[in-house]
Order: sequence, then structure tokens, then C-alpha cells
Amino acid sequence: MQTMRIMKGRRVFRWLRYALHALALLLVIDAGYILGLLPDWEHYQNGPIQKSNFIKTYEFRHASDAGLPSLQWRPVPLSRISRHLTRAIIVAEDARFYEHEGIDAEALKQAMEYNIANLKWAYGGSTISQQMIKNMLLSPSRNPLRKWHELWLTIDLERHVSKRRILEIYMNVAEFGRGIYGAEAGARHYWGKSAASLNPAEAIALAASLSNPVHDNPITRTDYFQRQVRKIRRNLRWSK
Repeated sequence: MQTMRIMKGRRVFRWLRYALHALALLLVIDAGYILGLLPDWEHYQNGPIQKSNFIKTYEFRHASDAGLPSLQWRPVPLSRISRHLTRAIIVAEDARFYEHEGIDAEALKQAMEYNIANLKWAYGGSTISQQMIKNMLLSPSRNPLRKWHELWLTIDLERHVSKRRILEIYMNVAEFGRGIYGAEAGARHYWGKSAASLNPAEAIALAASLSNPVHDNPITRTDYFQRQVRKIRRNLRWSK
């Protein structure tokens, strides 16, 4: 009996050792994958705004599906985007944008509490920096591994690229409707004017579409969209 217990204990220890070795190998492989994703941040800080992975994916889909609207994307400097829109997007997406270093711990805590309370895994608490990383380097897949990669890349992004530039890139690649990417394209599609010319109401409406731009936008004006508009308007008043 004693011998059997010893043999069973050895088998458990052996399997545990194999599992730890496998985990260590996976971590090494994943670290290599993350390193492979790291871009030359100098191009992001100073170079022209590049097409995001989301935009490239849309172009690929459009090439094989003529029913999709043509891509609308016109990158412009932050100085040519209405300050009303800049404020509305920060309030809507990342109120502590200038206070954190890429990761908003408080927002993550609130998101996790919501997930636990509602017994579901609904991501939340993503900062503008994280969303920029997701758009530029990753994919829309919702899985823990992608989120893990996003966190590490965001931390490195904030070490090399200024807040102003991160905001500028994000506002030029964010989706505002099917095939509509960036503030300039959004402004021209919905109001026939440049992003620099948006008034406060138009800016709030554009920011309100970011959660689900294909379904909730200034044209569909769904109930959810209207609630987002009221929420952003209210938070803008508080942030003054």
C-alpha cells in the first residue's frame, strides 16, 4: 500500500513537471511572438499615418465582395480635427487618457467587477492606447491571449510614442461606419464637411458611434446611440 502511494506520488510529480516545462515553453514562444509584433515605434511617432490592420482587412473583404461600400479613409493631422471631437472622443472612450500610462487600472477593475457580477466575459476598460494597438497591430478577436498581447504592446507603445501622436493615430483609424475609418471620413460621410468644421453636437454624435459604428451611428440613431449621445454630453459638462 505504501509502495503504491509512493508510485502514485511520483507519477503526479512527473506529470506536474511536464506541465511546468510545457508552460515555460509556451511562455517563451509567446514572448517571441510579442517581440515579432513590435514595430519600429519611430515610424509611429514621426512617420505618416499608416493603414491599420482593420483597414487592410476591410480592403481585402471589399476586393471579394462588391456589395460592401468602398473604403473611406482620409488621414489628417490632429490640428485639422475639431477640438470638440477630440474632447468628445476622450470623454467617451478614455476619460483618464492623459493620466495613465497606457493601462487604466481603475477602468479594468470596474470592467472585471462587471464581468464577475454578470457571470460573463465581456471585455471593458480599454484605453485609447490599447484600442490604437488593437487596430494597428492586432485583430478584433475577443480572446484572453489577444488581450494579453495588447497589454504588453500598449505598455511599450507609451514608452516610445507621445500621447498626442497616439490620439492622432487613433482618431485617424477608428471605425465610424461600414468602411468608414478616421474622423475626416466620418465627418464627410455623415455631414459633408471636414473634421475641422464639426460643431459640438456633430462631434458628440460621431463619438457616440464608436461603440458599434455599423449599427449605432448618426444615420441609424438607435436608442443605444441616443443614450450614448446623452451620456457623452453629460460627461462633457462635468469635465469642464
